[in-house]
Amino acid sequence: MNRIITLLPEIESEEAIFLESLLKDKSDEQVKNFVIVYRGRRKDAQIVLLTALIGFFGFAGIHRFILNQIGMGLLYFFTGGLCFIGTIVDLVNHKNLAFEYNQRVAREVMNFV
Repeated sequence: MNRIITLLPEIESEEAIFLESLLKDKSDEQVKNFVIVYRGRRKDAQIVLLTALIGFFGFAGIHRFILNQIGMGLLYFFTGGLCFIGTIVDLVNHKNLAFEYNQRVAREVMNFV
């Protein structure tokens, strides 16, 4: 796990454990290439939280668009964040939403490395 945390100090332990299990059979060069691509595509949980907060003051669902969930983003936009209930749930679960997105991105990046 040290090589992942060394290369990606901004990630949390749960994400580091997932990435280490994903990259356990890869060489150091392959891990470095993975990190270069992954860092550019991953989403920070704080960005998800901030964009979900925007849903209370104007554009509901922007966090879903950022997470590449276009259908849910449109649904939130046209229903006011499902009458704010969906937005509140997403505020509570913002770390989980970011982690699930980052897992998908990591698996996609693995296909290129």
